[in-house]
Amino acid sequence: MHNLLAVIMAAGKGTRMKSKLPKVMHLLAGKTLIEHVLDSVTQVGIERPLVIVGHGREEIETRISERAELVVQTEQLGTGHAVMQALPYLDGAKTILILSGDQPLLKAETLKKLIELHEVQGVSATVLTAFMEQPFGYGRVIKNGEFVAKIAEEKDASVDQRQIKEVNTGTYCFKGSVLKEALAKITTQNAQGEYYLTEVFDVLIKNGEKVLAYCTPDSNEALGINSRAQLAQAEGILRERILDHWMSEGVTLVDPASTFIEAEVKLSRDVTILPFTRLMGKTLIEEDAVIGPQTSLENCTVGCGSEVTYTVAKDTVIGERCHIGPFAYLRPGTKLEAEVKVGDFVEIKNSYVEMGAKIPHLSYIGDTHVGRSANIGAGTITCNYDGVNKHPTKIGDYAFIGSNTNLVAPVEVGEYAVTGAGSTITKNVPARALAVERSPQVTKEHWHKQKDEIGG
Repeated sequence: MHNLLAVIMAAGKGTRMKSKLPKVMHLLAGKTLIEHVLDSVTQVGIERPLVIVGHGREEIETRISERAELVVQTEQLGTGHAVMQALPYLDGAKTILILSGDQPLLKAETLKKLIELHEVQGVSATVLTAFMEQPFGYGRVIKNGEFVAKIAEEKDASVDQRQIKEVNTGTYCFKGSVLKEALAKITTQNAQGEYYLTEVFDVLIKNGEKVLAYCTPDSNEALGINSRAQLAQAEGILRERILDHWMSEGVTLVDPASTFIEAEVKLSRDVTILPFTRLMGKTLIEEDAVIGPQTSLENCTVGCGSEVTYTVAKDTVIGERCHIGPFAYLRPGTKLEAEVKVGDFVEIKNSYVEMGAKIPHLSYIGDTHVGRSANIGAGTITCNYDGVNKHPTKIGDYAFIGSNTNLVAPVEVGEYAVTGAGSTITKNVPARALAVERSPQVTKEHWHKQKDEIGG
């Protein structure tokens, strides 16, 4: 028997989003709405909640099937009907937590307090409420002393009831033994012609059961995402939470207003983030690193003391004390060891660059192993693609690649080897050798005078 189970309602289409995506699959701070809700539920101690799916269930299943048990609501006949689909999975549960999959701002600590109040007081149900200055669209919570007397939906509320500012957030705790019986008694006799889950409270109260309310001090937690405007509003709220958290952990954000950090990013103390920087995915920044300005990192690791400026990087590992940028582009599969320099207008893709190597400017390095302390001259290109396949290049330790060298892969340049500026290297270069490949220079003296005479 499970003492605590959760049901998350995620079957709605989200018509007002005007999107081919299911509503709960829209992204907020780098994660889907439903994943934010799952995170909060998991932190409460519920390892595998039930998620009610309908519209776009295949996409939702692909994203969360390892984290939740999916239950299909074939027809969307209201929130009460959604919970009815989960009843076969709820036998024996002492407490049932019910949430909406489109409320990503709910905090785990709020859910813990809701559950604690519910279980300590031993009531049949507890409603999570919030006070809102503009409560339009939310069900109003009508009380009789400390207990809930009724929840009036916006479309069914009287004029007086609509003046109430304490609203139903759509998150509840139920005593498992009474929920099934109450659901069997609700009807579709309402403005929407649907099974409202809130009518369960009418049934419970009529039967003399006690219903409490726990009011969250943060009304933002009640925000449901039903439109792009609400999604943007939630993005701003969550972004501010994330920035405040990292500043409290010892991270310097020079200009929080122009800094964007997604939910799964990890930062160490004494990291400095300069303006117009965006950190995404599972990016990890270690101590004393300086990121920005105008830098975008996605799923990257940046080592201690490194500086990354005016750079775009994705799926890249940057070692300690590296200097990256300005205007570098690091593509997936790139790994830089400690003290590597990548300068302006350098692009690196799927390459391993060993400690102390320098690629200062105007180069493309693809599918390449660059050895320790190698120096790559300006304008160097690894020609890794023959039109059908990609081929590797290997540059040995302490090699010096002259400016404007083309390395036609597959090719190797040995340790301490040198290529002459302007060479196109198509054959392997042995260690400590010099390779020069270019046409002899032809100089024609007095050429301009002769040209004028011929032209005249």
